[in-house]
Amino acid sequence: MTTDLTPIPVNPASMAPPSGYSHGTLSGNTLYLGGQTALDADMRIVPGGIVEQFRQAFGNVLTTLRAAGGVPEDLTSITIYLTDIPDYQAHGREIGAAWRELAGPVYPAMAGIGTTALWQPEALIEILGVAVIPDERLRRPDA
Repeated sequence: MTTDLTPIPVNPASMAPPSGYSHGTLSGNTLYLGGQTALDADMRIVPGGIVEQFRQAFGNVLTTLRAAGGVPEDLTSITIYLTDIPDYQAHGREIGAAWRELAGPVYPAMAGIGTTALWQPEALIEILGVAVIPDERLRRPDA
């Protein structure tokens, strides 16, 4: 197991460059996935509602995970912040289908938390997580 716990930022080139934060931080084999809203590569929240925003936000989480060599099975925890819990619940089947399309039948420990607002006013969802990546797949980005 990797013993170097020095935090290393993980910022995939395919995502908008972060300013004042990292998309992820790798410490040893543990990847802390920063909160992702539905920002696209042009730093705009995708339109279309909660399902589309879930797909983009979770896709951003997975892009960061893959940049460090991880796969969805490495996710140990996911926290989902929502500005409208009833809307999320009303679209649960569609969101579940999007999850399975993006990650397969992998369900780590999860929490859903209601909040009054997120950083971008048009954001409906923010997802953060933690993953533990085995040595044989771990990719440590240049610090």
